[in-house]
Order: sequence, then structure tokens, then C-alpha cells
Amino acid sequence: MAERAAGRMEILVLNEIARAGLARLPAERYSVVKEARSPDAILVRSRDLHKFDFGASVKAVGRAGAGVNNIPVAALTQRGVPVFNAPGGNANAVKELVLAGMLIAARNLIPALDFVRGLSGAGAELDKKVEDGKKAFAGRELKGRTLGVIGLGKVGSLVADAAIRLGMEVIGFDPEITVDAAWSLPSQVRRALSVGEVLKASDFVSLHVPLVEKTRGLIGAHNFAQLPRGAVVLNFSRDGVVDERALADALAGGALKCYVTDFPSAAVAGREGVVALPHLGASTEEAEENCAVMVVDQLREFLEHGNVRNAVNFPDAAMERESRDRLAIAHANVPDMLARISHALGGRRVNIHNMLNKSKGDTAYTLLDVDGEVPEAALAELRGIEGVRAVRYLTA
Repeated sequence: MAERAAGRMEILVLNEIARAGLARLPAERYSVVKEARSPDAILVRSRDLHKFDFGASVKAVGRAGAGVNNIPVAALTQRGVPVFNAPGGNANAVKELVLAGMLIAARNLIPALDFVRGLSGAGAELDKKVEDGKKAFAGRELKGRTLGVIGLGKVGSLVADAAIRLGMEVIGFDPEITVDAAWSLPSQVRRALSVGEVLKASDFVSLHVPLVEKTRGLIGAHNFAQLPRGAVVLNFSRDGVVDERALADALAGGALKCYVTDFPSAAVAGREGVVALPHLGASTEEAEENCAVMVVDQLREFLEHGNVRNAVNFPDAAMERESRDRLAIAHANVPDMLARISHALGGRRVNIHNMLNKSKGDTAYTLLDVDGEVPEAALAELRGIEGVRAVRYLTA
């Protein structure tokens, strides 16, 4: 059965999503609900969906943020369900918090604030206590210091640019930097060839990598030993990127002056030398609106036209609509798949007007604009092809 673009689709919202984003779902086409048995798509922020019961009706999941650790991406991929996110939507908010973290650490602001809170007295007595105590909190300026940035995506590039504007030297490393990220990186950033090269040269190190298997424990005992004594590490990436046992040893031994993190845990919260924030990176009105608008627009484009942009598990694939009838097919990236799809349609006398095929790892996605209606028998045959994960028939 065809999905008609004019039909009303049900969007299940599992967290509070900024109104600016939800307002981009026209009421005549979408029903936005907090409970649903058969939603067409799901919008989420932080809710853990690893044990969520995804019904057969779910065609897409949108995460109003960058990280997707709370979503079972691999399982949804095998079902042919794209998982959209909003890369860069909260980048400025995170950048500003990183700058705040550097200043907090460089100027010893947390112990200084605690000192002032503990003062008593008034007048000359209080003034004397302030003057006698302030020397214990003398800090250092950022200008002229070196910032190492590990991970040069949108956030890392913005942090690098801001640090340069503050007069810092910047050295960066990212083995998987994209072409777009490379273009947006300030020319003054010195490119390192390894994590170790960054650590050895840096007074401050800011982490901006996703948490995947190869980045888990990226900064461990060996890495802390490479830092200049008195360095500061800032982790606004993910908690698992830093080995917390090695971190504790580095702090206890004085190798590390301060660890600023947005991910408090029992191992680090309350420990001397740790500034732990309650996951505030994207917690600004502007960031929440940016992420909501971005992911809703992507979700609509997929639901209405089958186009894919910024899906973590699908290739980017967008094609201008040239006919009323469109097929969107998610399938395994294997040889002869396009031939089998074409054969199934040709055998039912369905002419392909235009086609786009893209792949990402073991996943591929094909858009086909066809001349005339696609019979149910052809759709059934397409769904029966080994390796085909999902078939959507869109009619405008």
C-alpha cells in the first residue's frame, strides 16, 4: 500500500522537544502525540530506547541532539529504519561551555568561590581575610598557552577558532576528519599525527570524539603520562572516552592539575581537582531549538520524500522529485541488488524514470522515481528480495 504524502502521520514524542521544532510539523499532515500504538516516527532526546518496543509501523527515529548512545542503532539499521540526529545543532553551546571550563580551571574559580562562601566577619576584618587568602588562588592566563583539540568536527573546530581568538596556540588531531570539517578548521591550527603528539604539546586538552569502541578509554594511564605536569583535560565528549581509574591516579600524583567534565560519575564527582558539571553541554534554549528544528526538518524530508540527510546509520541520499510515484528502498550493500530491484519492477512493467543509489558501510539506500502506479504484487516482490530491509512507496 502506498504512503500518501498528504496522509496524516503520527509522530511519537518521548521527551520534551522545543516548540520551534514541533511547530514545523503542520497539523493537517502530522499528529504529534505522547502515546501511540502505531507511530510513523519517533522524536527523542535523552530517553533510553534500548529496551523500547519499536512497532512495525516505525519508519524513522529522530534524536534532537548529536549523540545516539541511547538508541539501538544497529537493530534499527537491520530493520531499514534510519536514525537522524542534529550534528552541529548544539555546537556553539558546547563551545561556550568548554571556554568556561578552561577559565574555571585556569583561574582556580571553584576553590576561590568556596573560599569566599566560607568567609565571615565584615568591614576591615573581612577585607583582610580576602587579601590574605586570595594569593592561594592565583591562576594563569589563557593567552600564549597551548590548547590541544582531539576531534575536529563541528564542536572541535569552533573550540579551536575561539581559542585562537583568545591568543592561544592550537594543535589538533582527528584521524577521520571530514572534508567539510577540514574546510571549516582555522588555518592556524597545527595538525598533529597522533593523540600523543597533541598531549605532549598541550597545557589544556579538549576532547570532542564520539564514544565508539576504538575511542573507549582513549585517554588512559599512558596518555596522562604524556601530558606536561599541571595540564588540564576537558571532556565534553563522553565519559567513557577517559579511563577514570587512570584519571584518579593522575590527579593523585599531581600529573594532572584539573579535570573538567560534563559527565559526573561516582569515580570523579567530589574528587579534588575535578570540576564535574551536570551534562550542561547542550542545555541552552538556542541549542535545544536548533537541534529540534534540524531533526524535524530531516524527519519530514524522509517521511514525505524519502530523502536522507544526517542519518547516523544511512548514507546521505537526496533526489529532486521528478514524478508522483517514488520508491525508497533500504537494503544491504551487496552485489547485484540494483539488478534484482530493476528486474522486479521491469517484470511488473514499472518503468524507472530516475534513480539514486548510495551506500554507507554494509547499508545501502535506493531512491527510484517511477512512471505510474506500482502494483502491490511488485511491492511484495521487492520486499521478498534477500537483503531488502524496508520498502516505502510514496505518492504525492
